Amino acid sequence: MINVTKINGTPVIVNAELIKFIETTPDTMITLTTGDRLIVKEPAQEVVRKAVEYGRTLRRLVEPS
Repeated sequence: MINVTKINGTPVIVNAELIKFIETTPDTMITLTTGDRLIVKEPAQEVVRKAVEYGRTLRRLVEPS
């Protein structure tokens, strides 16, 4: 899950595993595999960074010690 901010200032938590693609239109629009779309304040690169970090965290949790 990643924290982002809707364009109206409302914080929201998004399941990063459901992100289908991210567009800059010029606002950042996140389209989910469900078809839902969110316009967020964060730049696209920051959303990507958060999603990648989320994935890395998951892999660290399941890797054998």
